[in-house]
Amino acid sequence: MADHTGRAPFAAPQRFRVLIVVLLVALLVTATAGISLGSVGIPPDVVWLSVGGHLGLPIAPVDPVSDQIVWMVRVPRVLLGILAGAGLAISGVVIQAIVRNPLGDPYLIGIVPGASLGAVIVIVLGASTVGGLALPAAAFVGAMVTFAVVFGIARQGGRLPPTRLVLAGVAVGYLVSAFTFFFQVIATPNQVQRVLFWSLGSVAGAEWGDLPLLALVVLLGVAGLALNGRRLNALSVSTDLAASLGVDVGRTQLALMLMVALVTGCIVAIAGGIGFVGLLIPHLARLLVGADHRRVLWVAVLLGAAFLPIADIAARLLRAPAELPIGIITAAVGAPFFLSLLVTTTGARRTAGVIRGQGAP
Repeated sequence: MADHTGRAPFAAPQRFRVLIVVLLVALLVTATAGISLGSVGIPPDVVWLSVGGHLGLPIAPVDPVSDQIVWMVRVPRVLLGILAGAGLAISGVVIQAIVRNPLGDPYLIGIVPGASLGAVIVIVLGASTVGGLALPAAAFVGAMVTFAVVFGIARQGGRLPPTRLVLAGVAVGYLVSAFTFFFQVIATPNQVQRVLFWSLGSVAGAEWGDLPLLALVVLLGVAGLALNGRRLNALSVSTDLAASLGVDVGRTQLALMLMVALVTGCIVAIAGGIGFVGLLIPHLARLLVGADHRRVLWVAVLLGAAFLPIADIAARLLRAPAELPIGIITAAVGAPFFLSLLVTTTGARRTAGVIRGQGAP
């Protein structure tokens, strides 16, 4: 239940543990559905028989065609969605805490615009223009270079003032986007279509070779970020409060933002510019467990890990056998959520004001 300010109270430990179990079960169900559903439907029991067989369990073999679809096509796709959703969600939580802005997400610090520029250069001009880098590598390099520029401009006195970071991110993001739009103007229609699909994000075509490095980066990044809940609680209030509590503000901001940049850079390089996950999921997590980042971070990870595969299912089925970019689905879900949140919060504040007015002498 939310209070009159629209914020959920801190979750009790028992309620928090129940919520984590529920989210883990939801993630398992979502993963099964993501593997089972598609242009060729595969029963859930066949899905688990196939997965169990590849994991070395003593299970009778399944139909070779179904086994190929499950293990070589859909399992990597669902795993990529889980990793991307978890990484983008926790990155959004950290960015919003550091910049103290509810609109903070990887777009805000230049990660996605930079990756888009690297990708569009490869698509339009060829890999030779960026030293022979493949599209994912060029996107990652673009993301890291842009973030470094934003970080260098925003850093002041060894710290990252929130307003300065936001302004630097927006300004550099627009500048990088201008170059991206220029390359789209000179591109051929086929190249423009490829750029558009990449910029909206997709987990289609995921392969096992895409996952090991991404999984390592995301899992280490999630663990590192999730262990900083107390510091984020202080930073989300003010840097002066954090410093008074013994937090090395400059070093903590640097470490957290570097982890966010690496995690989101790797995700965007492989899955494209999936929007709204890093913006939507942190708000939903705070609605469920309140403002304590020690809980918000873990809830956001599980919500993001379940949300993106669900969005991918919708992207596959809405125009089957054709597929929509997953960013269309995340935006279609995220925008109405924010509008409803805005209306609800505004209504709650007005009601509280009326009550206080009636009670005034």
